[in-house]
Amino acid sequence: MATVATTACWGLVIATWIGAALYWRPSSRRRRREPGRALWVIGLVVGGILVSRLAWHDLDRLTDHSWWIEVPGLALLVISTVFTIWARLRLGRMWSASPTALQTNHELRTDGPYAITRHPIYSGLLGMLLGTVLVNGFGVSLAFLFVGAVFLTPRIVVEERQMSATFPDEYARYRARVPLLVPGLHVLRRSH
Repeated sequence: MATVATTACWGLVIATWIGAALYWRPSSRRRRREPGRALWVIGLVVGGILVSRLAWHDLDRLTDHSWWIEVPGLALLVISTVFTIWARLRLGRMWSASPTALQTNHELRTDGPYAITRHPIYSGLLGMLLGTVLVNGFGVSLAFLFVGAVFLTPRIVVEERQMSATFPDEYARYRARVPLLVPGLHVLRRSH
């Protein structure tokens, strides 16, 4: 069950990214390289997952397949998958593989999943990674969670600066009412 659920969720996200990159492909020659770069990154991630799955069978000893770990992990994986895809589709042509590149006539998205967190794609991906860890055990999946967090942290910082510089007043208001990554955390912080 764990392998099927993990493969289905991650496969659906990868298929969505490829389809969205092709559908919202920019028309200028300079911009056409970006979807190709995104496809390379996706290919490297998938390749890394396959290699690690084949090479690190010994890490299976760290796995605990208790139902009380797997069931919440599966729920988190599925909910995070839906959230990630929703955020990617809502962002549409505004999405960029580079956190410093804004699209022509870029618009600040503040509705849909962007009304729940400022970085719903990253929230969803981190939720998917954590769900994968819980469903599949700690071993290799835990390493992917760590790598994912290390990869996304600087991107978030860069995007926060970019959006603040591009939409100074609007983004300041948006930051005041919407949490960075974890839904509901902003409300808890305000109450203290």
